[in-house]
This record gives sequence, structure tokens and C-alpha cells, in this order.
Amino acid sequence: MTRRHGDTATRGTKTKKEELRRVSASPNLRVPELRVLLWDLDGTLVRGKRFGAFKDYTVPMLEKVFGTAGSLHGLVVSGMTDLQIVEEALRPAGITREHINSRRDELLQCYMDEMKRATGNGQQILEAMPGAREVLQAVNKDPRYASALLTGNIEPAAQLKIEITGLAEFFPLPGAFGNESFDRRDLPAIAAQRINKHLGAQLQPEQFIVIGDTPNDIACARHFGARVLAVASGRVHSADELRVHEPDALLDDLLDVELAMRTLDGI
Repeated sequence: MTRRHGDTATRGTKTKKEELRRVSASPNLRVPELRVLLWDLDGTLVRGKRFGAFKDYTVPMLEKVFGTAGSLHGLVVSGMTDLQIVEEALRPAGITREHINSRRDELLQCYMDEMKRATGNGQQILEAMPGAREVLQAVNKDPRYASALLTGNIEPAAQLKIEITGLAEFFPLPGAFGNESFDRRDLPAIAAQRINKHLGAQLQPEQFIVIGDTPNDIACARHFGARVLAVASGRVHSADELRVHEPDALLDDLLDVELAMRTLDGI
């Protein structure tokens, strides 16, 4: 891994140094040594307590805004951004991307209204993935790592999910979200730009590690030039299916914290 920016990157302003200390909890960490973990949410860190629980709020949202949920009932959506899900679901009904974009504000507001209704009725339809909190705690204590979200969820939905599941404290850096593109491959570059601006640094693509449970997570990492850790903890893609896409590393789940940390260290 190149270190050519090491000298200049550590000479920055006091503000930048203080921010790096806050993110990494280490006053001695040099910028080239920092690794930013870009975490997927659904299937990686959180899940519905039953398969397809997200349709409890996305189906009525589409019906209210567009008059139909299209093909959403039968759609397999793992690894898609929320905008892509909407587009794919509504295409059979003749609703175009342009039409979706023209009603995006209404769509996002209705999405959150329906999500809050579905998650606020005492049924607890969301939960943290087994091992997720423990791995995030271990990462948070390691000065080499800092975490951000890289998820197909729209940003307010992502924030609500990590609040509901008790994971909100572990993401000090800005991320990228499913309301920002119809193509998940765009998200790592969006996140990296924000994180570099936030830190006043110039992290290289290989300093980012995407962690997710679908081939789309692997594809978006490769598109940007990031490393990728695949986790076969989702309900759709097996370890064998993910292995075909050649991630830098593969875990069955996040249950073994020491194994997860060793794996990250080796990427």
C-alpha cells in the first residue's frame, strides 16, 4: 500500500489533528494508517425479525405516493439502494425514473412516516445481527479503524434503524445512503468524499473496507477501488455464492469477534 502522502497528511492544521484523535482515539495515528470501515446495514448489522419485514412500510408507502406497489411484493431486493428498489418495483406499472425523481421529497417523507408507524407499534420488527454490537465495540476500541455507514437505505431510515437496534454510537464518520443514487456502485465515492472533507485528509480508495452481505456490496467496493469483506449473514446469499465474486475476505457471520478483527487486520 502506498505511503506517499504520509508526510504531508500529518502536517495539517490543529483542527484536523484533533479530529483524527477523536475518530481514532489515538494521538499518534498517521493518516495513511487509518482504515475506514464502510458498513452495510441490512443483513450485515441489522435485520428484520422476519424475512420481508421491510415491506410492512415500503408497500403502503408506494401505494400512497404512486397508487401501486408494482412488483415489490415478489421482488428480491438484497443489495439494492432504496431508489433502485422503487424503480424496479414500479417499472412494470410504467412509472419512470423521471417520475420517481419528480416526487422524491414526497416519497422520502411518506417512507419515514410509514416506517415509524411500522416500527413504533411495539412489535420490534428490527434487531441487531448476532455479534454486530460486539464487533463494532472491538472496532471502536482499535485506533486503526473508524466506521461509517454505506447502505442502500435512505439516510433517515438508516439512522432510525441504528437507533432502534442500539448501534448508533459506533459511526463517527459521515457515510452514503440509498437516497443518493439509483446505483449502489456510486456510494463509496460519495462516502469517501465526505469523509475526506470531514477529516481534512486525502484517504486513498484502498484505505476503505466495504463490509456487506451481497454481491452488490462487493461490486461497489471494486468499482471504487476499496477492499471488501463479505459476510454471509444475510438471508439471500450463501458463502459459496459470495465467494464467486472474490471478496478480499469472507466470514460466515460476525459471531467470532477475534476472528473478525484478525480478518480485518489481514485485508
